[in-house]
Amino acid sequence: MTCRSSDSVLSSIQFFTFDQVIPQDHLVYKLDRAIDWSKIGQLALPLYSDKGRMAVNPVILFKMLVINIVFGYNSMRRTCTECQLNAAYRWFLGLGFDQKIPNYSTWCQNYRRRYAGTDIFEQIFQLILESCFKEGYIQLESVFGDSTHQKANANKHHYMIEQIQVAEKAYTQQLNDEINEDRADHGKKPLKEKENTELGFEEATGKEIKVQDSHEVKKSTVDPDAGLFHKGEKEKCFAYSHSIFTDRNGFVLTVETKAGNVHDSVSFFDLYEKLLNGFPFSPQLSGQIQNIVLDAGYKTPAICREILKSGRKPILPYKRSARKEGYLKKSEFVYDEEYDEYLCPGGHELYYSTTNRNGYREYKSDPEKCAECPLLEQCTHSKNHQKVITQHVWWSYVEKAEEIRHTRGTKEIYSKRKESVERTFAEVKENNGMRFTRLRGMEKNKVQALLIFACHNLKKLALWQWKNRKMAIGA
Repeated sequence: MTCRSSDSVLSSIQFFTFDQVIPQDHLVYKLDRAIDWSKIGQLALPLYSDKGRMAVNPVILFKMLVINIVFGYNSMRRTCTECQLNAAYRWFLGLGFDQKIPNYSTWCQNYRRRYAGTDIFEQIFQLILESCFKEGYIQLESVFGDSTHQKANANKHHYMIEQIQVAEKAYTQQLNDEINEDRADHGKKPLKEKENTELGFEEATGKEIKVQDSHEVKKSTVDPDAGLFHKGEKEKCFAYSHSIFTDRNGFVLTVETKAGNVHDSVSFFDLYEKLLNGFPFSPQLSGQIQNIVLDAGYKTPAICREILKSGRKPILPYKRSARKEGYLKKSEFVYDEEYDEYLCPGGHELYYSTTNRNGYREYKSDPEKCAECPLLEQCTHSKNHQKVITQHVWWSYVEKAEEIRHTRGTKEIYSKRKESVERTFAEVKENNGMRFTRLRGMEKNKVQALLIFACHNLKKLALWQWKNRKMAIGA
């Protein structure tokens, strides 16, 4: 038989301390001891006026954000309600049961009027990261990079078609200079500065294709900053792309947010620059980085060059050729460096023709010889029977990365990706609200991503500190 507590007990006045109702191993205790929270108040102080009535303590507002993310509510309205009811959260905020919890409107207005458009959240991210470094938990010898997509708060059916200019790459000027040098070495005139179209070649068919300066994109009418994302068998959706670098223990070192239709190999350059300049509390720390570990999507000549030029080693996996089924592999064509030509499996030469605006040297065969070749059907389906092979002017950097891939210990380093950056993405998607966003606009989603990864570092720091204290007491 079950008995309900009497009304007199439920309506009685009871005296207790927070320590009596909150377990000593509760996560809020660990989070509270992880960093010096008063430093957040010092960082936010310039954003507050010294006149007027007393404002809500910024430490309380940020701790509410931590509760929202770490405990997986993904809703500030619900977080405000939970803080009202939960004794552990009240203790963490430093508010008794007789004190009022800031409501959603208070938090929202503080963000709009004080924090929006400032670097306060970046400073807080760096503050937590600095604490991780001071504890000695971060190892910088090898860093691991990758990106993930977060579904945007936008209906995929509500969009407009827009013609946009192709964005200029970060390395465009350097590439143009080397293209013109290469053309001069081959007795060609330098390229003109402006051209509306550039002719390229599809390697398998030899077909001429136009490389346009602009292209059409589907832009959401609900959240124009999001990009349409489609990968493999996944459903199309508007999304944001978040790129990060972590150390081998999964601590996030830097974050970069782009639209979902921006390729990883494009967003890499801003992310890499932030990594090398990403420790304002100790700039010399970036000198400890030796290995940059990335997946096959980053294996491009420009990225390999950028990493090698900075004095680091790119650790990249094997990347399968993008050839069509049934055609000869590019590796079956032998390059003769002395004569600067390719030799096909049929024994015929492909001679240098030009270096195009995209940085590719074009090597073309003799159509008359190809027309009688028994391997023609496996080589090209071009109407004039001419085979075209392209080689990037920076291809030597990819070859250097391939040499590094075969060195001793590289395979073991690359295998740590699944334990570091991939595990980090799995955790924040499953537990911290990274799977989808309720916010709209690039600026808000940048801030949200930064806070999610800051809280990921904070939680990891708190748990490691707690574990080390227990081990020290046990010893």
